Amino acid sequence: LPMAFRDVNARRHIGLQQISSLASTGRTFLGPMKSHKFIVDESTNQSTLICSAVRLIESLDLTSAAGQLLNEAIQAQNKEFKTGMSTLLFLVGAWSNAVVECLQQNVPVPAIVSVMSEGLNSCCERVQCLQIPIHDVKKELCPSRVRPKVFESKTGQAGCDGLTNPQNLLCFQRDVSAPEEVIPINSSSHQEDDYHFNKCLVSPLAGFGSVASFVKAAGDKSSSVLPGSGVIAPSCITQKLTHSRHFSTLGKSHFSSQQGNCQGYLSGPPADPCGCYGLEHLATALSHGNQTSVKLLQSIAAYQQERAECSGCSQVNITEIVTCCVLGLPESCSRVSPGFVTLVSPEQATVIKHLADKPLRILLMDGDLTEQYRHLGFNRPRNVRTILEHPNPQGGRAGDAWLSRMSDILMAFEVNLVLVKGNVCENLMEKCLASRILAIGCVPRDVLCAFGAVTGAQAVTYLSQLNASCVGNGAWAELWEAGDGRSMDLGALVPARISAGGIALLTAVLTTALPSKVQLLEDQFWTLLYRLHHALKDGNVFPGGGAVELLCLSHIQVLSEQPEALGNDRAVREFPSPWLAEYKSTVLQALGSGWKRYLSVVLCNTAKARSELEVCAAVDHHLQKAAACGSPSAYILGEFRRGGVFRGVSDPFPDQVTDLKVCDNVAAKTEAWRRALDLVLLVLQTDTEIITGPGRNQLLNSPVSSEFMFL
Repeated sequence: LPMAFRDVNARRHIGLQQISSLASTGRTFLGPMKSHKFIVDESTNQSTLICSAVRLIESLDLTSAAGQLLNEAIQAQNKEFKTGMSTLLFLVGAWSNAVVECLQQNVPVPAIVSVMSEGLNSCCERVQCLQIPIHDVKKELCPSRVRPKVFESKTGQAGCDGLTNPQNLLCFQRDVSAPEEVIPINSSSHQEDDYHFNKCLVSPLAGFGSVASFVKAAGDKSSSVLPGSGVIAPSCITQKLTHSRHFSTLGKSHFSSQQGNCQGYLSGPPADPCGCYGLEHLATALSHGNQTSVKLLQSIAAYQQERAECSGCSQVNITEIVTCCVLGLPESCSRVSPGFVTLVSPEQATVIKHLADKPLRILLMDGDLTEQYRHLGFNRPRNVRTILEHPNPQGGRAGDAWLSRMSDILMAFEVNLVLVKGNVCENLMEKCLASRILAIGCVPRDVLCAFGAVTGAQAVTYLSQLNASCVGNGAWAELWEAGDGRSMDLGALVPARISAGGIALLTAVLTTALPSKVQLLEDQFWTLLYRLHHALKDGNVFPGGGAVELLCLSHIQVLSEQPEALGNDRAVREFPSPWLAEYKSTVLQALGSGWKRYLSVVLCNTAKARSELEVCAAVDHHLQKAAACGSPSAYILGEFRRGGVFRGVSDPFPDQVTDLKVCDNVAAKTEAWRRALDLVLLVLQTDTEIITGPGRNQLLNSPVSSEFMFL
């Protein structure tokens, strides 16, 4: 039976105020230059650095009903897209405040719900025209394809760089020869080098400089600095162009005659920064300034594209990617390694050193390697009474017998390596170490599948099911090495790498010297990875930097000026026409205020505006120009191609990475809008909060007891 209830649908709607106050804590997460937050655990006094709405919501006190609904909305967005949660969180707060203002103006709740819902649906349909196909992203984002670069020759004459001509770029791309020195990933040998970014790719920012400036003297063996990138490219990994009509070494061209005795070298992949590694610009645009994850992702994309070169499709297989966080190293040591990199104990590291340079027989376990483990759906036999469910493994005979039996099974099949999806019994782990058997627990299912595909191993649930056909061959284990080739011994946990010939699995090793930053780096990497994944899945991206929100505001103005009713909702048609026109304009302005607030916070967070008033003035200016243009979408796309919609707003840091063009996911952005508005309207239509349970005395003594009616 209900114990008490209170009216929450007053003008100061309590539920909307609650989710608005919760959402206000995440406004600094918008934009590429996020302000991080420290989450301190009072029980352990340990702190964690976060910049994700998901981590923030997990750390907040969500005892209220509205807070629980907000958590469910953010978790649903995170489960489906892994991106867009900060946008959702902010718009929930912005639209909650806008709806409260509508309530204070005596706008009926049915009118708010109907007009806002129809308005959002109309805006989502309108912004579809801004989508940029993936195959056009390079053309849209690469400045060299849009603006010719003027350079000063040695003769003092200014000319137009012929490489910036799109036709010349295409020819230049076709004329690139294979590199003189190839650094392959040899999956068939455990001596393979890690697929380090600096060995195979240049910085994504290198594409924003002059292609001609990549040329260096043949006798110069020093490292070359890529213009505009701040990245040093070692000369030992340069590629020589032997067939380019611009950088030909077989004959002298106009360019080579000006440079004297020079030969053309280019660091990294094809000379054209818009070349075959077509995901570079897309990953950079979706990174929103996170350059560390971009480099890792480009290494992953290059490796996977090389493996799937015959298919010709640019896809990122997320199931073949895992992460491992290593403490004690600077972030510059982050890299991508083939195989499975994980942290092991010093005792396990000793076993790995013993097993180095030896082919291992591998066993995969799909469950826990403990005596008490039972698979999901296990049915106990009938007419059997259990006397003791969990025998003591320390001194009980039954536990000792199980340990001996499991150890004998592993020794009988000559198993050297055991990968377990779940936990491993500590006593069995000690027996394995004594027998020089490497057992690793908490291994993701995708890792088990990857090793099973290349070693022939078949996963089993219990060791008693093991037979000869379930054991795989061809795996190896070694200690993970840093970029300089040194094996890392970082104290309590040691990074180790397990691999096999032909395995498609990649591990992004994220290094940092700050324990509180581990979760932050991992969240950033997976966010960018899923952005790229969804962009390739959708086949299109939205122009970023506020372009989509600006078109929504322009469309809201058009809808507000239309005399006819918005949609065919019965609740709207029940109101008299004069009232409907007044409510429609008020509610649509409230809907648009959420996007305007979004633009204000993003531009202020990125230091592109001094105040929200300046942003509002810039937004109004663009809206006027878009309306005068006759085609707001064409105007906004044109501004985006020129360098950004809000590039005219004052920018105290013109050289920051925020000047790069950014893109957003199509489905993730629109779905974040819908989830935010659905949550706000759901809370708006809640009229009472009914409380049950034994907490009557606590509620009576609380400061809000006057708001409740006790039953």
